[in-house]
Amino acid sequence: MSLIPLSEIDAAMLGSVGGKAAGLGEMIKAGERVPDGFCVTVDAYATRTLPERELAAAYAGLGGGRVAVRSSATAEDLPEASFAGQQDTYLNIEGLNAENGGPLADAIRRCWDSLGTERAVAYRAAAGVDEAAMAVVVQRMVDPVVAGVLFTAHPITGCRTEMVVDAAPGLGTAIVEGTVIPDHYVLSHTARAVPERDGCLDGAQLEELRQAGLRLQRHFGSPQDIEWAIDADGVLWLLQSRPITTLFPAPPDTGDTRLYLEFGHIQGMLRPTTPMGVSLLKTGASMWFRAAGASVDPRDPLPRLVPIGGRLYFDLTDYLRSPATRTRLGASLNVYGPRVQGAVERMLDDPRFAPRPGLPFRPGSGLKMAARMALPAIFGIARSLASPDAARERALWAVREMGRQSEPPQRGTAAERLRWVVEDSHRAIMTPDLMGLTWPLMAGMIAGTAPAALLKGLATDEELGAVLGGMPYNVTTEMDLELWRVAVRAREHGPLFRTTAPRELSARFRAGELPDIGLSAFLDRYGRRAAAEIDVGMPRWSEDPAPLFATIANYLRVDDPEQAPDLRFARAADKAERMITTLARRARARRPVRGRIAIFLMRRSRKLTGLREIGKFAWLPAIQSSRGQLLLVGDDLAGRGLLERGDDIMFLDLFEARAAVLKGVDQRELAAGRRAAYERELRRTMIPGALLSDGTDVEALAPRGPVEDGVLSGMAGAAGRATGRARVILDPAGAHIEPGEILVAPTTDPGWTPLFLTTAGLVTETGSPVAHGPTVAREYGIPAVICVRDATRAIRTGQLITIDGAAGTVRLDED
Repeated sequence: MSLIPLSEIDAAMLGSVGGKAAGLGEMIKAGERVPDGFCVTVDAYATRTLPERELAAAYAGLGGGRVAVRSSATAEDLPEASFAGQQDTYLNIEGLNAENGGPLADAIRRCWDSLGTERAVAYRAAAGVDEAAMAVVVQRMVDPVVAGVLFTAHPITGCRTEMVVDAAPGLGTAIVEGTVIPDHYVLSHTARAVPERDGCLDGAQLEELRQAGLRLQRHFGSPQDIEWAIDADGVLWLLQSRPITTLFPAPPDTGDTRLYLEFGHIQGMLRPTTPMGVSLLKTGASMWFRAAGASVDPRDPLPRLVPIGGRLYFDLTDYLRSPATRTRLGASLNVYGPRVQGAVERMLDDPRFAPRPGLPFRPGSGLKMAARMALPAIFGIARSLASPDAARERALWAVREMGRQSEPPQRGTAAERLRWVVEDSHRAIMTPDLMGLTWPLMAGMIAGTAPAALLKGLATDEELGAVLGGMPYNVTTEMDLELWRVAVRAREHGPLFRTTAPRELSARFRAGELPDIGLSAFLDRYGRRAAAEIDVGMPRWSEDPAPLFATIANYLRVDDPEQAPDLRFARAADKAERMITTLARRARARRPVRGRIAIFLMRRSRKLTGLREIGKFAWLPAIQSSRGQLLLVGDDLAGRGLLERGDDIMFLDLFEARAAVLKGVDQRELAAGRRAAYERELRRTMIPGALLSDGTDVEALAPRGPVEDGVLSGMAGAAGRATGRARVILDPAGAHIEPGEILVAPTTDPGWTPLFLTTAGLVTETGSPVAHGPTVAREYGIPAVICVRDATRAIRTGQLITIDGAAGTVRLDED
């Protein structure tokens, strides 16, 4: 059928009528007032033939006259992508004739053509939409005296209990096109609308809009973006309702106001975590808590760690309300950066988080853990500081032993493999002190941070940062330098590795068709690593080395011998030793006692602080072995028809996988839905650092401070200054960066650090001074500025920028 009245359309017909028409049909069925009209379906678009008789009859049925001709693509007005403004709409179209169809037929054809415009094609590519077809909606024109847009959730803050109305005289297109400054109203979901000032709308009209918004949100089951118009008779017409696609997913409803802090960006991980990744993380952590003397719920061992939009958030509410902990929160959140820290501090004044009696944890469990850990901690840290070389050897032994004990079974049924993942995979690493690894690591962190307090006012941040440069014994730094050595061996085959696509090189490597440059040996040691490597759902470099080939190509572009990463690292190490000598002379003269302690710790830091990466590195064999076993279980389930494909198991949790293995539960629909949601979330670039349970991004509530023209402010990550062209990169896989460019990224984890070796500096939107990215930047001697909000949007690739890692600023220079 090529033409269907809107009143006969519902959501099940989306593939034939497109998103806009499907939404309008649902609104009519729900009893809403929608201008009468019809839809020219995708069948007509497919043949590029208009049903002339049907079109003439339908147009006459509307009474002829002026109509609106609106695109309704099959990929339009969907939950994951609105396609707002990407296809065309034509208003006040009038006339149809037999000779050439007239203005109406011409407008329909122009809507068809708009599907192939450059902007529409680019939008579909960014939204991950491969194909689309175009239907067209034709509706009777409404002559509005006022029109606008209604959001049933706040589109800026994300608050689900507020609505936002923008209104302007005349057609609402002026608002969506941004050509007028509209009247702006914020309404409560739960209170009758009352205008705060005179404007386009009175209280009755605002209340009618509020009620309509509530009805449509209930009908469609999600917050809506609604276009509306009010005619000269005061009648409200609803012109469109589609999901608000930009909202970050709301936290689970607990019936209480809660505050959540995003956990992953401290470790440089903003991409979503797979459901299996969350499940295994919680299961492994529960082993540690039990070993340390705490009681845990086996179904949810870490109830305060809540996945929201696939990201890991910590429920801070009970700590915020407890009189014993709320006053200490501000200082403890330094690692989150100033924006998140400030957001939490503002919540202390929010009456919803007023103090309540009680502690946020069980005192008995806390005391038991403290008693069990206190003496070993004191002894272990003191022993490590006294004999750092021996401590480091003990740590390396622990890493090897954990790897040995994480070897999976070679044979077994799916049930036996899954049992090993749940009960045995993390048993070696999740001991109270991680086989003794904890104390050298903590000693190194103390030695690296305490001198700043001891030498406050005597040494600058830049001098103290220099002491941490070229830090030895860091497994991530060693990995990056080893990859540089692989690139050096690739030089004799330079054109091959510089010009061939990383995916092709990866396929040829696995087929044994590449020259030996030492990559196999590199993967033997580091193949378990990857971006977002704590997620068992992420492929390892040993499975897909394409990101490594992209980095090797970047290294091969270094043509200045003085910029060779190994030499830069050596210069940073030499500078650190010379700085310790300089500070020692200064400290002994002016602070004999504290100065000597600080210098002692600085020298110990050169032997121990590099171990800060070793804890996660030690964890990786357990994750990699678990991944291998889970994929085998997934293959078994796919063979039994319980999953579509083996790696779909990463979109189940361990309990759901067990139900499939032991009870034959068909998990195909569940896994497919979660995979689709995960892939949508991969495209999200803005992640709230602090989130309320009503969906409010707490940072969005903060008043904007004074901003210097051309300067972006963030947080000091690694001291130093650099000027260079920016390279904005959203994903390290396949990333291209020229030597001397400044890397601008949403965040960084160890999977990004190979890119650091040839960059002049680093800028990230999130992070912490103790996170992987700034730590490695300090060790390479490159400046880093972190927590720069919207950096990947405000800075463009090729733009000349100057960063000051000590001041935490990025200056956008004139070219």
